[in-house]
Amino acid sequence: MLRQPVVRTVAAISLGAIAGALGRYYFGLAMNHLLGIDVPYSTLVINVTGCLAMGFLATLSLGQVISLHPDIRLLLLTGFLGSYTTFSGYELDSAHLLQQDRLQADLFYWVGSVMLGFMSLQFGIAFAEWLLGKLDPSRGTPHNRDRSN
Repeated sequence: MLRQPVVRTVAAISLGAIAGALGRYYFGLAMNHLLGIDVPYSTLVINVTGCLAMGFLATLSLGQVISLHPDIRLLLLTGFLGSYTTFSGYELDSAHLLQQDRLQADLFYWVGSVMLGFMSLQFGIAFAEWLLGKLDPSRGTPHNRDRSN
């Protein structure tokens, strides 16, 4: 069964994703315990270490400095780092655009990702609050609830 490329691809990405998600969760817990949770330090550290690992592994493996089987590359870059942090993939894509001298596309991608991502997050919050208010009008939303309770 693992001789079939499609099965190997799915298995590699899935196993890497499981490890990356668990790594993100437990590393985040440890960082929050050490540094506190007033500022999302764990997310910052996870994104930065994920970018470091993505840059390092992508440069070595895609630049053919080291030979990684395509399934191992999928496990590490797409699976593990993809679930550990999507920020690393975003930065890798941005770096590729910059290396291709596509400054305008890179700038649009960079600013668009940050701004659209933030706006989408805010829209998701507002939509969830609206939906919760429709489903249970007594709940209200965080913006109009009495905070003295």
